[in-house]
Amino acid sequence: MIRPTVPEDTPELLSITQGTSLFLPADLQTLEEVLSDYHKENAAQGHRCFTDEVNGKVIGFVYYAPAMTDRTWYLWWIVVSKHTQARGVGGKLLKHAEDAARADNGRLMMIDTSSYHLRSDPAFYLKHGYEIAAVIKDFYADGHDLVMFRKRLSGNQP
Repeated sequence: MIRPTVPEDTPELLSITQGTSLFLPADLQTLEEVLSDYHKENAAQGHRCFTDEVNGKVIGFVYYAPAMTDRTWYLWWIVVSKHTQARGVGGKLLKHAEDAARADNGRLMMIDTSSYHLRSDPAFYLKHGYEIAAVIKDFYADGHDLVMFRKRLSGNQP
């Protein structure tokens, strides 16, 4: 069941993120700050965070927000428990974010990620209809490229 994230979810979201072994300690610290800011003020400014759970156990979450452009949304975080990966949960969370952005007349969904994070499933976004919009080599650190994905959510390509 996908439901709005509440502050009490934060420890479990941090735990499953750490458990994937895909994120660096600095990423976990950033996530903790993002979730804190989300509950304090960013939810009221249009940011969205949803948690997926089965039988009361958190198995993943997605965090996305409008960008400061014309109907563009950014997916900031999508994490699925290591024990639940490759079972469609990530795709379900991604679709949830896309559908919500479309409901708000969203035009584009953008995703900036590190090649370091993509090592578990480099084709995840591609198989969900995203295209690589740009790659900036060594952006985050040597060997950790910035990979930008984009997907048109509505309307025709210009």
